[in-house]
Amino acid sequence: MIWVVALMVIIMLTAAVAVLVVESHISALAATSAVSLALSVLFVVLKAPDVAMTEAVVGAGLSTLILALALHRILQAQPAGEDNDA
Repeated sequence: MIWVVALMVIIMLTAAVAVLVVESHISALAATSAVSLALSVLFVVLKAPDVAMTEAVVGAGLSTLILALALHRILQAQPAGEDNDA
């Protein structure tokens, strides 16, 4: 069980660093979602399934959707001549 916890922590740390390092906004959004999913698995391993379901729905699902919609709106609002980052 310790190795699962260590693996989830390593995945979360790697994804969190990836959010800061990657150039693409879409990649950063995917890495943010990966942090939330790994945290959900960690909560399941720690025997807190109610917290894990909440984290999966809100953290990985709803917040990712809201951030993706906001990114879509920002990219649509840019003038046609500007370079899109995503």
